[in-house]
Amino acid sequence: MGISSSRGGSSRTQSPESTRLRRPSWRDPRLMVGVLLMLLSISGTVVLVASLDRTTEMLAVRHDIRVGQLLDADDVEPVAVRLGEVNDSYLPAADGLPAGAVSIQLIRRGELVPRSALGKADALNRKPVGLTISDPLPRGTEAGARVDVWVSTPVEGVAGAGFGSPELLLEAAEVAELTVTESVLGATANTLVHVLVEDSALPKLLAALSNDARIAVVLNPGAGS
Repeated sequence: MGISSSRGGSSRTQSPESTRLRRPSWRDPRLMVGVLLMLLSISGTVVLVASLDRTTEMLAVRHDIRVGQLLDADDVEPVAVRLGEVNDSYLPAADGLPAGAVSIQLIRRGELVPRSALGKADALNRKPVGLTISDPLPRGTEAGARVDVWVSTPVEGVAGAGFGSPELLLEAAEVAELTVTESVLGATANTLVHVLVEDSALPKLLAALSNDARIAVVLNPGAGS
């Protein structure tokens, strides 16, 4: 009985272990997908960082702008800012100021110009009225603050009878401007307070002023909150 042997290459089958340990090829689709996902992640990060660092030139005011003031190019300057989602709420430097733009609210020095703060002169429903106050004003009374205006009218028909009880005439009126005036010798000082008064309240206030009523201004700090 003979033993047959084959000299040729005997067929060798690879074990599952050797298949798993085989080094992956660049043609392996799983490797290609992994590289693609990594590149997409890096690209997305670069785009995100670039968008966060993107600035836009907007208009800011060089000084306080009072209500009713006509704005021109000398009142504003371009500043580079990052506003994100609220970008459309403010005026871009590229657009410039609209012709005949009037401020309808107080804009403080250095603030960006809100679109909502600009209007036309004929659209203003509040007018500044000057009130002369001899009593010292409380700390915090400044342009933009809210005050209550009380008036005491003279007692009619009786000379020297004084003034009647104070009456609240304006509540939470906005202060537009303050001017302190002193006497020649500096012994006394009065403050001229310009408050913004709606058209409907003007007749009563002007009547009180023409009748030499006493005016008192009381700070109302919670009115604007």
